[in-house]
Amino acid sequence: MAAPDWMTQLNRLWGGKSEIPVADAKLDDITGLLGGGLFQPLFKWMKEAGPVYLLPTGPITSYVVVSDPDCIKQVLFNYGSKYIKGTIAEAGAFLFGLGVALQENEAWKIRRKAVAPSLHRRYVEAMVDRCFGPCADRMVSLVEDQINADGGRRERVNMESKFSQAALDIIGISVFNYDFKALTSAAPVIQATYTALKEVETRSMDLLPTWRLPEQFLRIVSPRQKAAQDAVTVIQEVTTKLVDDCKKMVEEEEAVGGAEAWARDYLNDANPSVLRYLIAAREEVSSTQLRDDLLSLLVAGHETTASVLTWGTFELLKPENAEQLRLLRAELDEVLGDKPFPDYADMLKLPYLERCFHESMRLYPQPPVYTRRAVVEDVLPHGLGTIPAGQDLLVSIYNLHRSPANWGPASQAFEPMRFGPLSAGQPNELNTGYRYTPFSAGPRRCPGDKFAVLEGMAIWAVLFRRLDMELVAGHDVVMTSGATIHTRDGMLVNATRRETRRKGGGDAVDWANLRPAKDIGEGWWERGIETKGGSGADAKSKCPMPFVK
Repeated sequence: MAAPDWMTQLNRLWGGKSEIPVADAKLDDITGLLGGGLFQPLFKWMKEAGPVYLLPTGPITSYVVVSDPDCIKQVLFNYGSKYIKGTIAEAGAFLFGLGVALQENEAWKIRRKAVAPSLHRRYVEAMVDRCFGPCADRMVSLVEDQINADGGRRERVNMESKFSQAALDIIGISVFNYDFKALTSAAPVIQATYTALKEVETRSMDLLPTWRLPEQFLRIVSPRQKAAQDAVTVIQEVTTKLVDDCKKMVEEEEAVGGAEAWARDYLNDANPSVLRYLIAAREEVSSTQLRDDLLSLLVAGHETTASVLTWGTFELLKPENAEQLRLLRAELDEVLGDKPFPDYADMLKLPYLERCFHESMRLYPQPPVYTRRAVVEDVLPHGLGTIPAGQDLLVSIYNLHRSPANWGPASQAFEPMRFGPLSAGQPNELNTGYRYTPFSAGPRRCPGDKFAVLEGMAIWAVLFRRLDMELVAGHDVVMTSGATIHTRDGMLVNATRRETRRKGGGDAVDWANLRPAKDIGEGWWERGIETKGGSGADAKSKCPMPFVK
């Protein structure tokens, strides 16, 4: 938690970092953090102090908050040589254990090398047809059944809950070969995940890190710590059982067909999964290590995508974004018609849908903030300051993505076409000059980026093609956080069935000449996607295209 006025003054005296502006953290700002999210005041202070500033957290402790694209590139790319994860790795150890998510240095390299290949291109493509589409169909069909049972009248639905349930089912099937059936039955692991991640965030900013005390003592004296530890127990028990069950299944299959045959036919199997891939690889690794690696995918995988979908849906249903919603549905009608859900081939024909997902990640990055710790002194670009060894940093992706300096005067508006013409491809950190970095960058870049985008696209394709929705009047959708950006009280919509359109029967749109529906500021459209070889249509061949390269 940030420090109020008197701590700011003490840090000026004791911190010795006068070259970096200091955030003017008032007591009202700190009070506003309670029940909210750290990323919001970080944005306020950026507007006041600039793209790099010092945030005191005690008399002699602080974070340097970094929001400049070139500085963020330098920090993220120098993981291992100049920076480590730092605070978040320490605060999250109780949840992630030895898992790949928060391991550091050589331990991380070993686990990354083992886990990342399981998310290979052919596997992710196969999951669209076998898992993403069917799970999205299940989610929307359940809402349609509720509407039909109520005589076709509007049905009130908490879409944040639906997205979280669908994402958990997808992670269960694709990672563990297990169907949680979260959409149709209680799934305690969802609440347990939120509780545990909220505790990780809270620990990382605690003025007094009491969580470093012995676990058994904390269970007695702190209800918050007991709740967090109980949540981790729920997640670990579920993950352990899934690992054990899958090991038995693979052993039985290998006894019949042999390990080489199973590996060769992996994607032809009825139920390929990350867990089966890792077990069949026969790496010498403990069940605890395997559990913690897969727990990383379970916790991070379903929380992040569900949050992007929640907030993107919120934006698309705002009255001021009616044109963006019309364009999205026109593309879906044109490509899918009355098809129940898309397959992988369809995904390649839905660039506007993918732009909508990227724009949601721009406005609502998951997570909104990363932590790093300098292991050596580092000089930031543009004279923005020197980071001393041992200094903790907050890399604010939320600030980066919403800064008017990076995205123009309409940086807070939802406009999928701000990235340039559709022919320019899809945005990433490289072709936007690190102004857009939703999956981190450098050595710790998320290996599940393609998985997440395709999953989100599949869910939205089914949802917006088959349902009409409107935000519930009088229900305030307020941001809070638990590592990712959540709502305070859910995201409620009134849903009705949408008339399906025949394939190619949507509204006619001149996609080749489509420009932003909103005024994003002079010159900013041309800057949407940039490369050394040019921008916009001229850069088409130079811009990485997820899923087709």
